[in-house]
Amino acid sequence: MFEKYYAKLEPRDQRPPRLSEIKISAADYAQFRGRRRSKSRTGMDRGVGLTADQKLELVQKEVEDMKDDLRHTRANAERDLQHHEAIIEEAEIRWSEVSRAVHEFEKDILKTISKKKGSILATQKVMKYIEDMNRRRDNMKEKLRLKNVSLKVQRKKMLLQLRQKEEVSEALHDVDFQQLKIENAQFLETIEARNQELTQLKLSSGNTLQVLNAYKSKLHRAMEIYLNLDKEILLRKELLEKIEKETLQVEEVGESKMWYF
Repeated sequence: MFEKYYAKLEPRDQRPPRLSEIKISAADYAQFRGRRRSKSRTGMDRGVGLTADQKLELVQKEVEDMKDDLRHTRANAERDLQHHEAIIEEAEIRWSEVSRAVHEFEKDILKTISKKKGSILATQKVMKYIEDMNRRRDNMKEKLRLKNVSLKVQRKKMLLQLRQKEEVSEALHDVDFQQLKIENAQFLETIEARNQELTQLKLSSGNTLQVLNAYKSKLHRAMEIYLNLDKEILLRKELLEKIEKETLQVEEVGESKMWYF
């Protein structure tokens, strides 16, 4: 489906022809769609890294390019048609001028010559000239008629090609859009699953944080108890040293009294 995007990355001489450059008939459309499906799988394999928005943008660009090609083709066809119609109109104007000239010639010259005596030969030459002119006129008329028929056939052919391209464009847009909808649905399912996993992880993280805070509180209380015990031990050691010191003093006093007696 995104073959055009990757084709832009390929060298120009290796790039396959664009759809708008291919004249496709209605009979070949089914075969074309089959080939496009097989190619679209390769494009999908290469386009796994693209997001849904990027794929949608590529599809929209492809459709816009097709519409531009259709507009250019239609404009060229209409321009050619107007050109040929102008040629036919000019030929018809010239034909009317020739017919008017022949009529005036027959009216003003031929009748005047035929009334004069001894002018039979001149009349025959004039008649031959007129017959030749009529013959050339008929030939030109036939050529113009054939040209007109050919132009009408070309016009029908161009209109048919335009309709076929429009149908192909709409069909491809339909197929690509449906494929994109399927992929979007798959992406949404994946995102929903990831969101559920993230929610579970958040709940687990919250429980773990509560347990950690409880252990921190217990550790804080244990540290306070330890500090209090350490202070109490220090005080008792000081008290013990004081008692030992006083005991020594008492013993020394007692010994000195014994020596005195």
